[in-house]
Amino acid sequence: MKKVWMGAGALIIAGVISWWMIGSDWRRLATNLPTDKNMLFWTVDQRDAAFRMLDRLPFLVKARPIEAGSSVRALETGAPLNLDFDIDAYVEEQRHSAVVILHDGKVRYEKYNLGFTDSGRWTSHSVAKSITSTLVGAAIRDGYIQSLNEPVSNYIGGLKGSAYDDVTVEQLLTMTSGVAWNEDYDDPNSDVAKFGTHESSDGLPALVSYMSQLPRAHAAGDVWNYSTGETNLIGILVSEATGKPLATYLSEKIWAPYGMQQDASWLLSPDGQEISGCCIQAATRDFARFGQFILENGTIDGV
Repeated sequence: MKKVWMGAGALIIAGVISWWMIGSDWRRLATNLPTDKNMLFWTVDQRDAAFRMLDRLPFLVKARPIEAGSSVRALETGAPLNLDFDIDAYVEEQRHSAVVILHDGKVRYEKYNLGFTDSGRWTSHSVAKSITSTLVGAAIRDGYIQSLNEPVSNYIGGLKGSAYDDVTVEQLLTMTSGVAWNEDYDDPNSDVAKFGTHESSDGLPALVSYMSQLPRAHAAGDVWNYSTGETNLIGILVSEATGKPLATYLSEKIWAPYGMQQDASWLLSPDGQEISGCCIQAATRDFARFGQFILENGTIDGV
């Protein structure tokens, strides 16, 4: 028994030493970690703490890995930017955690702030919408999706009979479905605030259950209305069409073959679906590489 207590005491001492050695910045971050799962209403300090480590906080949310490949696409260093304003001061003033600027495929500016580093993974928000939408193009090319003119309910059966029944894949992609949606981030009763905590009572995935209950506001194709919920539906559509988790398909089509520098991750809804309107954790240079991939017309090694 004495040896057991001695071992426990050693673990406690080691834990205290480790806590002290991580430094004051990380201790401050750890004490600001949020417990509320709805990130829309986190404080600035809570966002600074959590957005660099959300995929390592399983008590808040789970994540699925986006695996990188065995080779890394190099980013050459270009000439420093010659600007007529102090970009370093701008980064500090705007509380940016990281900025990487590519020009002609070369790094012209790179800066890290708020204790963040080039090896860290920061949580994207709507940048992930572009990645999700790009996977639709991959699924069409692979033959999983036949046409942008198909009804989304051909792929998401739970939308049959709802306002989305005759909405096309293209209308969902362009947020012109005409289905009512409130994206007010300051309103706790808005759709964007409520849909992530919706509990399905009809056997459908929680997102599909929520979206299928929304009423029509306009004729499909007539009015653009920004909707994170619709990009989340796009993610489900791609997963249903390909038969693969969205993170796996992203790894296969872009992350590994294009040469991202490290694994990323995609946060999951409570029922295990990638939250495809946001929530990819990746290195800043890998977000920059994705931008370069788009500039290269979404091709890899000429394919």
